[in-house]
Amino acid sequence: MANLQYVLHKGNKNTGSLKFVQPEAMQAVLEFHNGIAGYAQTPLVSLPNLAKQLGVGQIFVKDESARFGLNAFKALGGSYAIARYLCGKLNIPVDGNSFNVLCSEEAKAKLGTVTFVTATDGNHGRGVAWAAKLLGHKAVVYLPEGSSQERLNNIRALGAEAEITKFNYDGAVRLAYAMSRKHGWVLVQDTAWSGYEEIPTWIMQGYTTMAQEITAQLNGITPTHLFLQAGVGSMAGAVLGYFASLWQNNLPVTVICEPDKAACLYKTAAANDGTLHKVTGRMNSMMAGLCCGEPCTVSWDIINNFANAFIACSDYYAASGMRLLGMPQSGDARIVSGESGAVTAGVLAALMQDPELAQLRNELGLDENSRVLLISTEGATDKVNYLKVLSGKWKPENK
Repeated sequence: MANLQYVLHKGNKNTGSLKFVQPEAMQAVLEFHNGIAGYAQTPLVSLPNLAKQLGVGQIFVKDESARFGLNAFKALGGSYAIARYLCGKLNIPVDGNSFNVLCSEEAKAKLGTVTFVTATDGNHGRGVAWAAKLLGHKAVVYLPEGSSQERLNNIRALGAEAEITKFNYDGAVRLAYAMSRKHGWVLVQDTAWSGYEEIPTWIMQGYTTMAQEITAQLNGITPTHLFLQAGVGSMAGAVLGYFASLWQNNLPVTVICEPDKAACLYKTAAANDGTLHKVTGRMNSMMAGLCCGEPCTVSWDIINNFANAFIACSDYYAASGMRLLGMPQSGDARIVSGESGAVTAGVLAALMQDPELAQLRNELGLDENSRVLLISTEGATDKVNYLKVLSGKWKPENK
């Protein structure tokens, strides 16, 4: 069933939380990614006819389905974090030539073979496996219960050892951490907790390449509204933090969207008691990439300071967004967006069209002059479910 809950939020706008995503420093991250074979900017697509239909001025969608041929943005974070770790071992900086240096026989002889381990709902693990293979190292990946066979197969196809565990996402993270301690593997996890924050910070810095591309592609346009989906919040924190540093007093009104079955950021914002709130148990949303129950400590500091609203919603909104982008208005480009990638489009449509959400729409200042930026973070990473949704055979009660 359609379910949407929200809480408005007023952050302190503490710029101290932005220290590791400053635009000047992040240029080196973009240069690193530019040095990887196969790097190309992913498209920023304007959807004027959808904007007209929904009653906003402009809609821009960053389409991450083509990123490094991996169907999602996550490789940006994993590749940069792995490079930072390996370059640190070699005592060399990370720059535009780092990828070539790390692929050299000389670097491999000094480093030996490193095993990187992670837990994932699919896209992050695929990115870590891809980066490890390119650089001549190993990867071990743990997936939570309920993960699709297609996502497991995609990770194994990159040479990683991978398995679907009996745990939820956060349990799989704890397993990856335990195995890293037991075997001396390097944990490359896209969430942080007390005592484990350096590598997650590097991962977030890797995600800023996406924000830097968007800035160039907007060509001087500043969005009025930014919708970001969140699991643990690493991507949302990285992108919001970069834009908060760049646009400062002209920051778009920012809305964080999560599955209602795994809405740890929403719960934390709603409680507003200075404590991070967790979601436990089985998180059976089809938005697999967002089914995370524990907020990332590093990213929450940014999100708490600069986000304006938090929304927890059912799978209905993800399915709606998938159809809006995958079966576009005549004249608009088609965007193949998976469950986690499309939820913000579905939420935007509901805000503009559902009379019951008129108050929230007005609170957010969404109107015919709004310039809305969305990020489709993944393509069809579960093709069976994607086709089911677009064909109309998927029903909310089936999930």
